[in-house]
Amino acid sequence: MSASSFLLSGGTSKATTLNAHASDNFAANLAETQALLQRAATEFSPVTQASSLGAEDVIITHLINSLKLGIPVFVLDTGALHTETLALLERTEATSHAPIHVYRPAHESVIQFVRTQGQDAMYKSIELRKTCCGIRKMEPLARALKDQRAWITGLRQEQSNARADVPLQDDSEVATKNISKFNPLAKWTWGDVWHYIATHNVDYNPLHDQFFPSVGCAPCTRAIAMGEEFRAGRWWWEDEAAKECGLHVKK
Repeated sequence: MSASSFLLSGGTSKATTLNAHASDNFAANLAETQALLQRAATEFSPVTQASSLGAEDVIITHLINSLKLGIPVFVLDTGALHTETLALLERTEATSHAPIHVYRPAHESVIQFVRTQGQDAMYKSIELRKTCCGIRKMEPLARALKDQRAWITGLRQEQSNARADVPLQDDSEVATKNISKFNPLAKWTWGDVWHYIATHNVDYNPLHDQFFPSVGCAPCTRAIAMGEEFRAGRWWWEDEAAKECGLHVKK
Protein backbone atom coordinates (compact mmCIF):
# COMPACT_ATOMS: atom_id res chain seq x y z
CA MET A 1 0.00 0.00 0.00
CA SER A 2 1.35 3.39 -0.93
CA ALA A 3 1.78 6.06 1.70
CA SER A 4 0.07 8.53 -0.64
CA SER A 5 -3.24 7.65 1.02
CA PHE A 6 -1.73 8.58 4.36
CA LEU A 7 -0.07 11.86 3.46
CA LEU A 8 -1.13 15.13 1.95
CA SER A 9 1.72 17.17 0.53
CA GLY A 10 2.48 19.88 3.04
CA GLY A 11 -0.58 18.97 5.07
CA THR A 12 -0.75 19.25 8.84
CA SER A 13 -4.28 17.92 9.38
CA LYS A 14 -5.01 15.07 11.75
CA ALA A 15 -4.89 11.50 10.52
CA THR A 16 -8.67 11.26 10.70
CA THR A 17 -9.08 14.16 8.27
CA LEU A 18 -6.59 12.64 5.84
CA ASN A 19 -7.67 9.03 5.97
CA ALA A 20 -11.25 8.54 7.19
CA HIS A 21 -12.83 7.19 4.02
CA ALA A 22 -14.98 4.09 4.47
CA SER A 23 -14.81 1.45 1.75
CA ASP A 24 -17.93 0.06 0.13
CA ASN A 25 -17.50 -3.04 2.28
CA PHE A 26 -17.11 -1.22 5.59
CA ALA A 27 -20.50 -2.18 7.08
CA ALA A 28 -20.03 -5.84 6.15
CA ASN A 29 -16.45 -5.83 7.43
CA LEU A 30 -17.53 -4.31 10.74
CA ALA A 31 -20.31 -6.87 11.21
CA GLU A 32 -17.87 -9.68 10.40
CA THR A 33 -15.35 -8.27 12.87
CA GLN A 34 -17.92 -8.00 15.67
CA ALA A 35 -19.13 -11.56 15.08
CA LEU A 36 -15.55 -12.88 15.06
CA LEU A 37 -14.71 -11.16 18.35
CA GLN A 38 -17.86 -12.51 19.96
CA ARG A 39 -17.05 -16.03 18.77
CA ALA A 40 -13.47 -15.74 20.03
CA ALA A 41 -14.76 -14.67 23.44
CA THR A 42 -17.31 -17.48 23.75
CA GLU A 43 -15.57 -20.40 22.03
CA PHE A 44 -11.85 -19.81 22.61
CA SER A 45 -11.53 -18.73 26.22
CA PRO A 46 -9.00 -17.95 27.54
CA VAL A 47 -8.29 -15.45 24.76
CA THR A 48 -6.42 -12.15 24.86
CA GLN A 49 -5.77 -9.16 22.60
CA ALA A 50 -2.23 -8.10 21.70
CA SER A 51 -2.11 -4.31 21.42
CA SER A 52 0.74 -2.15 20.14
CA LEU A 53 -1.55 0.86 20.74
CA GLY A 54 -1.56 1.54 17.01
CA ALA A 55 -4.66 2.58 15.08
CA GLU A 56 -5.85 -0.96 14.40
CA ASP A 57 -5.38 -2.12 17.96
CA VAL A 58 -7.23 0.77 19.60
CA ILE A 59 -10.23 -0.12 17.42
CA ILE A 60 -10.20 -3.72 18.60
CA THR A 61 -9.94 -2.63 22.24
CA HIS A 62 -12.83 -0.21 21.65
CA LEU A 63 -14.93 -3.03 20.17
CA ILE A 64 -14.08 -5.36 23.06
CA ASN A 65 -15.26 -2.70 25.48
CA SER A 66 -18.35 -1.64 23.54
CA LEU A 67 -19.45 -5.26 23.06
CA LYS A 68 -18.67 -5.94 26.75
CA LEU A 69 -16.70 -9.05 25.87
CA GLY A 70 -14.31 -8.81 28.81
CA ILE A 71 -11.38 -10.03 26.72
CA PRO A 72 -8.17 -8.92 28.46
CA VAL A 73 -5.67 -6.82 26.54
CA PHE A 74 -1.90 -7.01 26.82
CA VAL A 75 0.72 -4.47 25.81
CA LEU A 76 4.45 -5.15 25.45
CA ASP A 77 6.28 -2.24 27.04
CA THR A 78 9.66 -2.88 25.49
CA GLY A 79 11.43 -0.14 27.41
CA ALA A 80 11.96 1.69 24.12
CA LEU A 81 8.48 3.00 23.28
CA HIS A 82 7.73 6.58 22.28
CA THR A 83 6.48 8.87 25.05
CA GLU A 84 3.27 9.32 23.03
CA THR A 85 2.68 5.56 23.13
CA LEU A 86 3.31 5.38 26.87
CA ALA A 87 0.89 8.25 27.46
CA LEU A 88 -1.79 6.45 25.44
CA LEU A 89 -1.14 3.32 27.48
CA GLU A 90 -1.84 5.25 30.67
CA ARG A 91 -5.07 6.65 29.26
CA THR A 92 -6.13 3.20 28.07
CA GLU A 93 -5.48 1.68 31.50
CA ALA A 94 -7.59 4.44 33.06
CA THR A 95 -10.59 4.10 30.73
CA SER A 96 -10.81 0.48 29.57
CA HIS A 97 -13.37 -1.83 31.16
CA ALA A 98 -11.44 -4.81 29.84
CA PRO A 99 -8.31 -5.58 31.88
CA ILE A 100 -5.04 -4.15 30.53
CA HIS A 101 -1.92 -6.18 31.29
CA VAL A 102 1.57 -4.80 30.63
CA TYR A 103 4.49 -7.13 30.02
CA ARG A 104 8.07 -5.88 30.16
CA PRO A 105 11.35 -7.58 29.21
CA ALA A 106 13.59 -9.15 31.81
CA HIS A 107 15.60 -6.21 33.13
CA GLU A 108 18.88 -8.11 33.42
CA SER A 109 18.61 -9.34 29.81
CA VAL A 110 18.18 -5.79 28.53
CA ILE A 111 21.07 -4.47 30.65
CA GLN A 112 23.39 -7.28 29.53
CA PHE A 113 22.51 -6.75 25.86
CA VAL A 114 23.10 -3.00 26.01
CA ARG A 115 26.30 -3.47 28.01
CA THR A 116 27.80 -5.91 25.52
CA GLN A 117 26.37 -4.64 22.21
CA GLY A 118 25.64 -0.97 22.84
CA GLN A 119 22.51 1.16 22.92
CA ASP A 120 22.33 1.30 19.10
CA ALA A 121 23.07 -2.37 18.43
CA MET A 122 19.92 -2.76 16.31
CA TYR A 123 21.50 -0.66 13.56
CA LYS A 124 24.65 -2.79 13.32
CA SER A 125 23.16 -5.98 11.88
CA ILE A 126 19.88 -7.79 11.33
CA GLU A 127 21.02 -10.46 13.77
CA LEU A 128 21.57 -7.94 16.57
CA ARG A 129 18.28 -6.18 15.79
CA LYS A 130 16.41 -9.48 15.97
CA THR A 131 18.22 -10.34 19.19
CA CYS A 132 16.98 -7.03 20.61
CA CYS A 133 13.44 -7.85 19.43
CA GLY A 134 13.77 -11.27 21.02
CA ILE A 135 14.65 -9.78 24.39
CA ARG A 136 12.22 -6.88 24.34
CA LYS A 137 9.27 -8.49 22.52
CA MET A 138 9.42 -12.24 21.98
CA GLU A 139 10.21 -13.31 25.54
CA PRO A 140 7.50 -11.09 27.06
CA LEU A 141 5.09 -12.28 24.34
CA ALA A 142 5.66 -15.88 25.38
CA ARG A 143 4.68 -14.96 28.94
CA ALA A 144 1.62 -13.05 27.74
CA LEU A 145 0.39 -16.02 25.67
CA LYS A 146 1.10 -18.71 28.24
CA ASP A 147 -2.00 -20.91 28.71
CA GLN A 148 -4.03 -18.91 26.17
CA ARG A 149 -6.17 -20.73 23.60
CA ALA A 150 -6.17 -17.79 21.21
CA TRP A 151 -4.94 -14.25 20.71
CA ILE A 152 -6.26 -11.31 18.74
CA THR A 153 -4.14 -9.00 16.60
CA GLY A 154 -4.58 -5.95 14.39
CA LEU A 155 -2.99 -7.47 11.30
CA ARG A 156 -4.50 -6.35 7.98
CA GLN A 157 -3.95 -7.73 4.49
CA GLU A 158 -3.29 -4.22 3.18
CA GLN A 159 -0.36 -3.52 5.53
CA SER A 160 2.37 -5.20 3.47
CA ASN A 161 3.06 -7.87 0.87
CA ALA A 162 4.06 -10.23 3.66
CA ARG A 163 0.60 -9.84 5.20
CA ALA A 164 -1.46 -9.94 2.00
CA ASP A 165 -2.86 -13.39 2.84
CA VAL A 166 -3.63 -12.77 6.51
CA PRO A 167 -6.80 -14.76 7.33
CA LEU A 168 -9.54 -13.80 9.78
CA GLN A 169 -8.69 -16.91 11.78
CA ASP A 170 -5.27 -18.54 11.67
CA ASP A 171 -5.07 -22.06 13.08
CA SER A 172 -1.65 -22.87 11.62
CA GLU A 173 -0.03 -23.10 15.07
CA VAL A 174 -2.72 -25.11 16.81
CA ALA A 175 -0.87 -28.39 16.25
CA THR A 176 2.49 -27.11 17.53
CA LYS A 177 1.53 -24.48 20.10
CA ASN A 178 -2.16 -25.20 20.74
CA ILE A 179 -3.10 -21.58 20.02
CA SER A 180 -5.19 -19.84 17.36
CA LYS A 181 -4.79 -16.28 16.11
CA PHE A 182 -7.70 -14.02 15.22
CA ASN A 183 -7.17 -11.08 12.87
CA PRO A 184 -10.59 -9.38 12.95
CA LEU A 185 -9.48 -6.39 10.84
CA ALA A 186 -7.83 -8.51 8.13
CA LYS A 187 -10.11 -7.20 5.36
CA TRP A 188 -10.28 -3.57 6.53
CA THR A 189 -8.72 -0.78 4.51
CA TRP A 190 -6.73 2.08 6.05
CA GLY A 191 -9.71 4.28 5.25
CA ASP A 192 -12.00 1.90 7.15
CA VAL A 193 -9.71 2.09 10.18
CA TRP A 194 -9.84 5.86 10.34
CA HIS A 195 -13.53 6.03 9.49
CA TYR A 196 -14.21 3.93 12.59
CA ILE A 197 -11.86 6.02 14.74
CA ALA A 198 -13.48 9.25 13.56
CA THR A 199 -17.05 7.96 13.87
CA HIS A 200 -16.59 6.64 17.40
CA ASN A 201 -14.11 9.29 18.60
CA VAL A 202 -11.59 6.62 19.57
CA ASP A 203 -8.50 7.85 21.41
CA TYR A 204 -5.45 7.12 19.24
CA ASN A 205 -1.70 7.53 19.22
CA PRO A 206 -0.83 11.14 18.21
CA LEU A 207 2.17 9.80 16.31
CA HIS A 208 -0.31 8.95 13.56
CA ASP A 209 -0.83 12.70 13.12
CA GLN A 210 2.91 12.98 12.53
CA PHE A 211 2.83 10.49 9.61
CA PHE A 212 3.64 7.32 11.56
CA PRO A 213 1.14 4.83 10.09
CA SER A 214 2.91 1.98 11.89
CA VAL A 215 4.18 2.51 15.43
CA GLY A 216 6.80 0.39 17.18
CA CYS A 217 9.86 1.07 19.31
CA ALA A 218 11.25 4.61 19.06
CA PRO A 219 14.72 3.65 17.69
CA CYS A 220 13.16 1.46 15.00
CA THR A 221 10.25 3.61 13.77
CA ARG A 222 10.20 6.84 11.79
CA ALA A 223 7.64 8.90 9.91
CA ILE A 224 7.11 8.07 6.25
CA ALA A 225 7.33 10.42 3.28
CA MET A 226 5.11 10.85 0.26
CA GLY A 227 5.23 7.78 -1.96
CA GLU A 228 6.74 5.43 0.62
CA GLU A 229 5.12 2.14 1.48
CA PHE A 230 2.93 1.77 4.57
CA ARG A 231 5.58 0.05 6.71
CA ALA A 232 8.57 1.90 5.25
CA GLY A 233 9.13 3.58 8.60
CA ARG A 234 9.78 0.28 10.38
CA TRP A 235 13.44 -0.85 10.38
CA TRP A 236 13.97 1.41 7.38
CA TRP A 237 17.67 0.55 7.11
CA GLU A 238 16.91 -3.13 6.42
CA ASP A 239 15.79 -5.05 3.35
CA GLU A 240 12.01 -5.20 2.95
CA ALA A 241 11.95 -8.99 3.42
CA ALA A 242 13.44 -8.70 6.93
CA LYS A 243 10.88 -6.23 8.30
CA GLU A 244 9.25 -8.31 11.03
CA CYS A 245 10.22 -8.56 14.69
CA GLY A 246 9.08 -12.17 15.02
CA LEU A 247 5.70 -11.68 16.66
CA HIS A 248 3.85 -12.58 13.47
CA VAL A 249 6.41 -14.76 11.68
CA LYS A 250 5.66 -18.46 11.30
CA LYS A 251 8.54 -20.80 11.85
